[in-house]
Order: sequence, then C-alpha cells, then structure tokens
Amino acid sequence: MIRQIIVTFFIIFIFLALVFGLLNLQVFHGTNYRQLSEKNCIRLFPQKGSRGKIIDRDGNIIVANRLSYDVLILPQDAKQRETSLVKLGQLLEVDYKDLKKAYREGLVSVSVPVTVVRNINYKKAIALEELKFELPGVMIQPNPVRHYIYGGLACHILGYLNEIDRWRLTKLEDYGYKTKDIVGFGGVEEKYDYYLRQEEGGLSVEVDHRGRQVRLLGFRPPLNGKDVELTIDLKVQQIVENKLGKRKGSVVLMDAFTGEIIAMASSPGFNPEVFIEKQNSAISDLFKDKDSPLINRAISSAYPPGSIFKAIVALAALEERKINSSTTYICQGKVLVGKKEFACWSTHGPQDLNLAIAHSCNTYFYKTGLLLGGDEIYDYAYKFGLGKSTGFDLSYEVSGLLPSPLWKRLNKFQKWFDGDTANFSIGQGDLLATPLQMTRMMAVFANDGFLVTPHIIRSIAGKDPASSVRRNYRLNIKSGNLNIVKQGLRSVVNFSSGTGNVLSGLGVEVSGKTGTAQSPPGLAHAWFVGYFPYNGSKVVMCVFLEHGGPGYYSCVVAKEIIGEIIKYTKEGRFNET
Repeated sequence: MIRQIIVTFFIIFIFLALVFGLLNLQVFHGTNYRQLSEKNCIRLFPQKGSRGKIIDRDGNIIVANRLSYDVLILPQDAKQRETSLVKLGQLLEVDYKDLKKAYREGLVSVSVPVTVVRNINYKKAIALEELKFELPGVMIQPNPVRHYIYGGLACHILGYLNEIDRWRLTKLEDYGYKTKDIVGFGGVEEKYDYYLRQEEGGLSVEVDHRGRQVRLLGFRPPLNGKDVELTIDLKVQQIVENKLGKRKGSVVLMDAFTGEIIAMASSPGFNPEVFIEKQNSAISDLFKDKDSPLINRAISSAYPPGSIFKAIVALAALEERKINSSTTYICQGKVLVGKKEFACWSTHGPQDLNLAIAHSCNTYFYKTGLLLGGDEIYDYAYKFGLGKSTGFDLSYEVSGLLPSPLWKRLNKFQKWFDGDTANFSIGQGDLLATPLQMTRMMAVFANDGFLVTPHIIRSIAGKDPASSVRRNYRLNIKSGNLNIVKQGLRSVVNFSSGTGNVLSGLGVEVSGKTGTAQSPPGLAHAWFVGYFPYNGSKVVMCVFLEHGGPGYYSCVVAKEIIGEIIKYTKEGRFNET
C-alpha cells in the first residue's frame, strides 16, 4: 500500500514538472523566445562558380559560360510565399502550378532558398529587382550557364550537360556529387567533369522574420573549374564537319607521330545547347532518332573495314616471307576456295603486290591470305591495334571484333574454314573496327613503324595529365617491307587506274587505301584511310561513310577536306618537305 502511494506521488510530481516547464516556455518566456526565433533565422545563399572552359590547340575558346539569372524564393510564411508565387507567375508569364511544383521539388531546408525559375534574361531580372519590395522573399541570383559558342560543332568531342542521373550518382556520391547536380554526359564534359566542375561557395546570413538581412555570418568564395585544352584545330574541325555535311559517318584527322587528334567528326550530330535550355521536345527527338545522333561513330561504333584491311595482310605476308614484291597472281574475276567461288570486283589480269594494292584486287589477297592462314592474319592485326582499345582519352570507346580460329571455336562452336580466311583477308566476315582504330593502323605506315596512342587532351590547367603514361610502341617490322606496302599505298592515288586516283593533283601527295565493305541489307560502307603529304610531317586521315556506297565516295569527301585544309594553312603545316 505504501509503495503504491509513493509511485502515485512520483507520477504526479513528474506531470506537475512538465506542466510548469510548458507554462514557463509558453507563458512566462514565450514572447522572448518568439522574438529570438524571428530575429535569429539563418539563411544560406549559394554562389556558383564558373565551369572550366574548353579550348582548342591554338587557344580558341570552344565552350565557355554566359551569365544567366535564376529566380529564388525563401522558405517563409506560407501565405506570403503563395502571394509572391502568384505575382511571379504573372510577371514572368509562367503557370502558377509550375512554380508551385518547382518549389516543392527544390525545397531542401528552411534555411536554403529554392530556385523556382531558371535562366531568365537580363531585362526580366532587372524588372524583378525593381519590384522586390512587392515580392517578399524573392531573390534574383546571377548564375554562370554553359555556352557552346559554335552550337553543334565538335558535339561528340565535347558532350553535353544535364542533371545527374541515379546511375552516375551512385558512382560519384563519394566524390562530393549530390542530387540535382549538373554533370557532363559524353565527350570531354563527362570524362573530365571532375576537373571542369566548379565548386560552390556562398553566404551565411542572419535575417529577421521578414527576411531582411541583419548581419553576415560567413562567406566562402566559389571556385571556378579548370580549363581543358584540346589537341583539335578549330578551323580544321569546321572544315571537316562542313564537308562531311549530313552524310552518316565520321572523319578523323590525326598527327601520325604524336597521336594528337586534329579533328574528329561524327554525323549526324546534335546541339548541346538544347540540354542547357531544357528543350524537352528536341531532347526527346534526339533519343528517339533511329540514326543515333548522340553516338560518336569514330570511337563508339565498329564496322567491317573491307579493303583497307589489305594493307595489314600485305605486310604480314611480306614479313612471313609468303610473298615478295614481285609475286604475281592472275586475276580472272573470281577464285575457287574449296567448292565456293569468291569474287573480285573486277577482272584485273596479272597483278604483282604494288598493282594489287593500287587496284584493290580481291583475288590477289584471297590467295595471299590463304598462304598466311587465319592465325597469322589475326596476330598481325592485333599487333596493329585491332580487337582492343586504342587507349583514347574519351569514354565509350569500343574494341571492335578481331576473329580467329580459336575465337570461332569458343564463341560460335564452329570450325574455321578456308572460306573464313578468304573473307578475313579482304576485311570482311566477322571482323569489325572503329574509324579511330583504322586511323591508328594507317599511322604505322605514315610514321615508319610506330603504333601511337591517339589522344585529344593536350592539357588541363596547363598540365598534360597523361604524358607519363602515354606510349608510342615501335613494331618489330622490317623497314624494307614497310616501304613496299607504302609504295602500293602511294600507287592507289598516283596510278590512273588506282582506286583513289581522284585524290591526285591536290598539291600535296596523298597515299592511302580505299575500302568498300559489304554490309547487307543496305549499301556498302565507304572507307578511305590514308596520309599526306607523302614526305615530311604527316597527317593521317580516315573518312568513313556509313552505307555510303563504293569507297570512291569517301575519296571525294577526303579530297574536298584536304583541298580546304591546304587553303587554310596556305600550304604551311601540311606542305611537302
């Protein structure tokens, strides 16, 4: 009984203490605490830095930032906020429901202003500033916005910006990325986002219950992103894209000795500005387009290389002493391999190696390939960089496909036949390569035996980030054999009957190889891979037209590009020595 009385008194005492505490807070000191809360509210005002610029090899700015203005509203009294949103909608001609939705989605904390309208122009920003006393809690904040100065030029090199997605956020959260961050997608913007990205600063301000500033509590200045310098020549890039036009395909120009990409174009392309301006219909059309304009065909798509692969087969046969420069076969327009006929595109008659390369004679290379065998062709193709990444410094490079007898047995559970070797020897069958891989392959002939590492980044904040790891490898190839194939590549253009003769008479001597790669059910793919000038500092060029027909058409595009480049450089950078 006594224990129950003690417990009862104890409970009563606790309730009395709670009641007294509430009375003390709300009645005796309530007014004082209310005043402190109203006068002691902390607001955080973010300030954004500028994303790093992207410039070409000569310092020309390709991507910069322009000043835009965002409309923010302070979380505050609900009635006051609703009034401000209604007035904002009327002044900016924006639906009130959209403003309300933007406020709900953007609300993070009562201390952080919420962005309700982005990217208004200067005149509207001034008008709102003049009416700020009629719009309590509304702020105008300057905001650097990405500006692609040349629109869609070099779009696949540059990439675009958009709000971070869930997949990227899970990978980058530990590096300071957070929900609703604007990050790079594709190209330089994605691969080097960490360097280009600005660091946000801001003000910490004490405000009263009306949102008026009482005092500045702290300030952290924003940090701008680092500038990225590319190896591309802006003017050459413009020439390449203009001449490629609306044709589906890609063009790559590369320094044969250093691996620096001078120009890289892929068509169709896109304008990165549509992502900045949030043109939803245009963005939707890009993703739905069956021609895949967001894909960089130079590195992210692989195709059968066709006859441009014959340069590797010719060199392999010379190295393995299966043929020499005088070895001659008679082309009768077809070859019987087993019980199947393999056709040549023409009837060439007697062909030595030089003529076979110049005329792109399938018959000669069927017979040469059969002498080598599938494994030998595979080994030399791998040595030239096919079937693996080039080490290029942008994301989403594919490795292509380099078949072999072992690969066919393991992946298709089938035996390798002589017919497979015949197809392989002219760059058909299962073989797939990217335009960049074939550019790198041709560079070996242009620079006398070095397999270079293609790259497009020259420096970040003035420093080359990969100079210590980038390597050029000297292939174990006899210079005499290399010169025999080079002479054949020269004859492709110099001989009146050469498949690339349209490239003669340009003022610089061009060497290379054409290719017409069958790709049913559509037209064949058109290839030209070569270099110019024949002597002196060399530029390697690959022109690829997806379902563009015979290789002749890629030579026509190459001729137009080289002609314009010669005019631009006044026969300086690419002049014969």
